[in-house]
Amino acid sequence: MFKRKAYEELLSWKSLSNGRTAALIEGARRIGKSTVAEAFARAEYEDHLVLDFSIEGEDVRRLFREGIGDLDGFFRNLFLLKGKELPVGDAVIIFDEVQLFPLARQSIKALVKDGRYHYIETGSLISIKKSTKDILIPSEEHRIRMHPMDFEEFLWAQGDAVTAPAIREAFEARKPFSDGVHRKVMGDFRSYLAVGGMPQAVEAFVDGRSFEEIDFTKRSILSLYEEDLNKYDAEGFNKLSAIFRSIPEQLSHHNAAFKLATVDKGARYGTLAPSLDFLRESMIVNLCVDVTVPEVLLELHADRTNFKMFMGDTGLLVTQVAKSGKATHQELYRALVFDKLGVNQGMLMENMIAQMLVANGHDLFFHEFRYRPEGSKDEKAYEIDFLTVQGKRLCPIEVKPSGYRAHRSLDYFFAKYPVKSNERFVLYPKNLSRDGLVTYLPLYMALCL
Repeated sequence: MFKRKAYEELLSWKSLSNGRTAALIEGARRIGKSTVAEAFARAEYEDHLVLDFSIEGEDVRRLFREGIGDLDGFFRNLFLLKGKELPVGDAVIIFDEVQLFPLARQSIKALVKDGRYHYIETGSLISIKKSTKDILIPSEEHRIRMHPMDFEEFLWAQGDAVTAPAIREAFEARKPFSDGVHRKVMGDFRSYLAVGGMPQAVEAFVDGRSFEEIDFTKRSILSLYEEDLNKYDAEGFNKLSAIFRSIPEQLSHHNAAFKLATVDKGARYGTLAPSLDFLRESMIVNLCVDVTVPEVLLELHADRTNFKMFMGDTGLLVTQVAKSGKATHQELYRALVFDKLGVNQGMLMENMIAQMLVANGHDLFFHEFRYRPEGSKDEKAYEIDFLTVQGKRLCPIEVKPSGYRAHRSLDYFFAKYPVKSNERFVLYPKNLSRDGLVTYLPLYMALCL
């Protein structure tokens, strides 16, 4: 198993909860939820039991259907069926893929109150919300949202535990790396951009497999996602699969705001809103919402009808772009790794920054505004790629796919609005530098934001 930050969150949960809640690890499919849960169980408890509801038979399911009022009888029969008994006081039961059997999740309240075992649930959010409509959702759950492997976890997978702390140290001091170190870290970042953070793809990369084999792994994950979305389309959702497939085209526009007409010429936000919400909650996409007024309480001014949609994992976006036929996978990966990408680079970089901000706990917001520069007769449209809050003040972020250093949008943003801000950042491929009030950060330092 690769070292994952969710493991540390489970350690904190076990220490602070001491059995009073069950841990629910939420996330998209194939990001490593089951793997980290089982690794944690093996290392941190005397013993454990896994109930995988993707394969559990009717006999186990019947125990939950018949009720758990008699917990002594419930556990006696469960252990008989599984051929294993757990020691009371230092064992954990894992409910894997719990969204496939909601009654097991409903039972958590009584099981936690009983207190003889700890419980970890894993659920793929692409269906976990839909599966709760007929059950009482237990309040005794501590939720852990798990994402694809972030850049630091990607480095850990390669045995590198020193680069991420060095990045943070350089960021805090606002000091650039030497040119050689910067080139090395940017090389690692470009590999991360190409491979992404899905553990199967990272495993293939670490094992030294070709980019063709890595891309094959990611295609299988995309096919799995698309099969799921097609299934929910058939169950009454509106154009889930079409929305998902349109992401590369949406992001390739100069203004990457999502265009409903790309999905369906007659589409309206109201008709697609449930599908958009479903995709967001599935965590296979990240939505970035326009704020009409740039103030610290960003959510208060969110216009959810104007948004950008990013892939939850940039490596999967790379594979989607390759599938579209705009470039062969070999050409695309060569261009990514050796900094020769060109036209598609901007959307991939912006998608990656969105992914890194989400992994750091940020909701995603951007801001569109009009401004008439001095000497100009007309107002023009400008955009701040991402608005975050740092130290209780707004922090605007611009993403530049090249070494181009212009920052008109930032300048006009502060000329238009009386915003107090401690920082304003441009993320780009070059080394850290300063230009007046603007700090240019290498893309990999999004790890620190």
